Amino acid sequence: MVVTTGIIVVAIVWLGNKIYRWIYEGYDLFENLGIKFIKPAPILGSNWRLFFRKTTLRETILNAYNAYPDASIVGLFDMKQPIFMIRDPEIVKQITVKDFDHFGDHRSVLDEKKEPLFGNSLVNLKGQKWREMRATLSPIFTGSKMRQMFELVSEIGAQIAEYFKNVTDEERHLEFKEMFSRFTNDVIATAAFGIEVDSLKNKQNEFFVSAKTLMDFSSFWTILRFMFLFMFPKVAKFLGIRLVPEWKTKFFQSIVTETMDYREKEGIVRPDLIHLMLQLKKGMLKLNNNETKDSNDSFAAVEESELGRVVVRRQWSDNELMAQCFIFFLAGFDTSSTAMSFLAYELAINKDIQEKLIAEIDQVNEDLNGKRLTYDALQKMKYLDMVLTESLRMWAPAELTDRLCLKDYKLKNDQGVEFTMKKDHVAWIPIGGFHYDAKYWKNPEKFDPERFSDEHKSNVNQGAYMPFGVGPRNCIGSRFALMEIKCAFYYLLLNFTIETTEKTQIPLQLEKGFAQRPEKGIWLKLEKRNK
Repeated sequence: MVVTTGIIVVAIVWLGNKIYRWIYEGYDLFENLGIKFIKPAPILGSNWRLFFRKTTLRETILNAYNAYPDASIVGLFDMKQPIFMIRDPEIVKQITVKDFDHFGDHRSVLDEKKEPLFGNSLVNLKGQKWREMRATLSPIFTGSKMRQMFELVSEIGAQIAEYFKNVTDEERHLEFKEMFSRFTNDVIATAAFGIEVDSLKNKQNEFFVSAKTLMDFSSFWTILRFMFLFMFPKVAKFLGIRLVPEWKTKFFQSIVTETMDYREKEGIVRPDLIHLMLQLKKGMLKLNNNETKDSNDSFAAVEESELGRVVVRRQWSDNELMAQCFIFFLAGFDTSSTAMSFLAYELAINKDIQEKLIAEIDQVNEDLNGKRLTYDALQKMKYLDMVLTESLRMWAPAELTDRLCLKDYKLKNDQGVEFTMKKDHVAWIPIGGFHYDAKYWKNPEKFDPERFSDEHKSNVNQGAYMPFGVGPRNCIGSRFALMEIKCAFYYLLLNFTIETTEKTQIPLQLEKGFAQRPEKGIWLKLEKRNK
């Protein structure tokens, strides 16, 4: 009996020691490397307050970024994962562009087979498969293809303005994120899949409801699955745990499959994403060497790298192409509508800027002499681009992006001592930190489109401005996003002003947790203009 008790005690001590060592193992990494770091909590790491929704993602990034103002690299832990937060634009350029082969992937735990839509999307793909998919998709998002899609987007912009002309004053007092989600839903429905839904009139249409369901990552069980996937990826894979349940994606899969099959069978040609995907599938779409960033491109638009210009001979499966339609749909639906609602807020509280923008829009409308807005006219609207570019600085679509270290890499700490980032370590690029750093932006809290005027934009440190990411893994759809946002505001401000109301939260506060959402929504009003 005594022997048995002794064995049990020894086993408990041994197990306790193992658990203790696992909990704290690795947390001395940055101290050993001579890198200043954010002290972690056991298991949850440096960002534990974010997991429990005690703070916002923006505050988390800014607090870490500003903790050591003179540091070029700050260490923190995402649960047990060491994170090297890069605070120097030159080092960011070094790892994301010059030494891209060392940092070519995002960190991801989504399995291509378990979650074919998320797992096969361009954002999630890795290595050679990502390179080939990026090069395959690049011809879709050139300026010439945007020109082809523009008429579809413009029609939805005109439609939303017409809708609000014919409703009551009370109905023009609304939550703008919801309103713009309906706009982007209709844009994606028509510009991607050739479907007309009119989400402002038909509020419960299946396309919009399915999109809302897909984009809801706020439930307790979704967060729990997310944490489990990151903490125990191998166990999650073995158990078949998915971030998004299969039932949520079935509607979308059927839409893409049925549309592609019908188009091929009937020989239907329409200037939208499905048509371009069908051309890709047949090897008929190539990137011309002269399709680079032109003089009228937005300041915020990204330029395709040489990796996106290689010739790809690989044949993609329907599921792999469907995944790209899927991620385009999600990004177009949620990310763009979020950016639009923040821009509307800034225009509402900065009336002088709104008035100047309206003057430009009125002038363009007068020059068009009653004709519908054209792609070229939209591209030449300098002040509209300045306003949007500044809004994307203050309200970037993502507060951070990351890169996975693919092979050991030499860097130097702030004392000039060389150290090694090991394979599978992660670098964070704090977009929000750079965008609010007074070192690069005078009065960064001020909404000031003049930063991007012809007179001043040459002074901008472009390494500290990255609303659509940086390097070859930047956002491939930036041109489309910029086009649809500009189009919406052209038609709205041609007919209305954007006003604050008693429900407008000033200053705007973000929801605690991972989502980039205002805690009380963005309540504004469209006021008819007397022209």
